[in-house]
Amino acid sequence: MIIVIASVIFVLAFLFSMLGLGGAMLYIPVFKWFGYDFKSVAIPTGLFLNGVTALSASVFYLRAKMVDVKGSIPMIVTSFIGAPLGAVATKYVPTKTLIILFSAGMVFAGVRMLISSGQKESEELLPFRKRALLTGAAGFFIGFIAGLLGIGGGFLFVPMMLAVGYPTKQAAATSSFIVVFSSFSGFVGHVAEGHFHLPLLVSTTVAVVVASQLGAKVMKEKMKARWIKRIFGIVLLGVALKLGWKIVF
Repeated sequence: MIIVIASVIFVLAFLFSMLGLGGAMLYIPVFKWFGYDFKSVAIPTGLFLNGVTALSASVFYLRAKMVDVKGSIPMIVTSFIGAPLGAVATKYVPTKTLIILFSAGMVFAGVRMLISSGQKESEELLPFRKRALLTGAAGFFIGFIAGLLGIGGGFLFVPMMLAVGYPTKQAAATSSFIVVFSSFSGFVGHVAEGHFHLPLLVSTTVAVVVASQLGAKVMKEKMKARWIKRIFGIVLLGVALKLGWKIVF
């Protein structure tokens, strides 16, 4: 079964590395569907793989000079603080509530991406000081939510960065860089609680390292901005529907 899971994760990592996401929003449901416990295995493993996918892709994007390193610092610092706090809070929140929050967040982000896919690319980025204040404040809350739900926060970072004026490809590349820090910070919070599954972690880590390098290359050379947004939106809505249907019905 581990080989089958790793193969599924490989495909997902390829897709999400193109979107500037770590992929935990799909890794976690996959682990749950294969019978792993949502809180003790799916969330921490998903967070770790989220960080590995983002790290592998961001190395490519950094070399290609697609990452706004200076602009990412406020978000990295505040989300790094918020993520472990959210991870600790997980044990106080019922599993059903976590899944509902998880699904609601994906619906919001998915609709936002589909709406914006037909709009022109932004041509004006907010001044650095104003942008740093806005993104830094939002980064803490995104980090907390990311740690709580077991995701890296990319599905919130990307729409926020588009809102302050980043072009789509730069937003996706910079999000990958930011997600590395919030993912591993949140993962540490879960490991401290004793949540760890070594065989699953090792096999899927190998899959995401290879797949994310391929996905990053395709995004840089082949993908158009509107395609990225549409794929992003459709994937999020599909997973939200799948998870939410089981909870409601």
